[in-house]
Amino acid sequence: MTRPVFGLAGKRVYVAGHAGMVGAALVRRLQREGCAILTAPRACDLREQALVLDWFAENRPHVVVLAAAKVGGILANQRFPASFLYDNLMIEANVVEAARQHGASKLLLLGSSCIYPKFSPQPISEDALLTGALEPTNQWYAIAKIAGVKLCQAYRGQYGCDFIAAMPTNLYGPGDNFDLENSHVMPALIRKAHDAKVTGAEAITIWGTGTPRREFLYVDDLADACVCLLQNYTGELPVNVGVGADISIADLARLVCREVGFDGAVGTDPEKPDGTPQKLLDNSVLAQMGWRPQMPLRAGIAAAYQWFLANVARRQ
Repeated sequence: MTRPVFGLAGKRVYVAGHAGMVGAALVRRLQREGCAILTAPRACDLREQALVLDWFAENRPHVVVLAAAKVGGILANQRFPASFLYDNLMIEANVVEAARQHGASKLLLLGSSCIYPKFSPQPISEDALLTGALEPTNQWYAIAKIAGVKLCQAYRGQYGCDFIAAMPTNLYGPGDNFDLENSHVMPALIRKAHDAKVTGAEAITIWGTGTPRREFLYVDDLADACVCLLQNYTGELPVNVGVGADISIADLARLVCREVGFDGAVGTDPEKPDGTPQKLLDNSVLAQMGWRPQMPLRAGIAAAYQWFLANVARRQ
């Protein structure tokens, strides 16, 4: 890695969403950079502009990492489309404007690979944005995140703000949400396999056909990539953050079962939606900066399961 263009040492860095899986990983990673890490209390609802502006006026961060968002899997997106669109739009608009008004020198907005068209050429490069129709099952979240990317670009163009955006692939790791009603695929599979092992079930059932392919990034690798981007990137296009390899959902389910210790069968439910057929990111922009993910998938699943055992399963 080359010497950083933008140093973080000595700066006040605000992590919006510090209590979530991504935000907590960012706090862990930023502790190595010699910066002062700022967090806002839960009472500072990021959907409320006055509260956000007041907090920025009092704390005046030099750097902002916008990891706060309303997130969830296919089922949650289908149930709460208005919440996914409205909440994320308001969070982005309020934090970006407050960062501008109070002179933040850098802002990194975290989006999602779901912003890209459903049938994008694989691997998906950053310039695929807005070239086709979205996947309907998560379009509300995707539209909000596209708006966030465009907001950063607009503020760069009109105000000269060094506001950038990163688009991570599917994330997992410590601090994940393991609620089967609104979780993403990785924690849902871990939870299903664990529950089946504990109850002695003969099989688990996964949504859809099991054929869609996804890549999975350990959340601490994402945090490391964010630091790399803060230090080295100042462009208009969003930057993909992936691992460069994907796996079918069916194969992932079998791998999770092995790591959890469940030796039953894995069935499918073709009546449930599959989502996008494949979503593999082109990671070349970050690779050119010298960044590579460090956590192999199997080891990451094992680490996520150990966190689940220590922090979720024992409370049941």
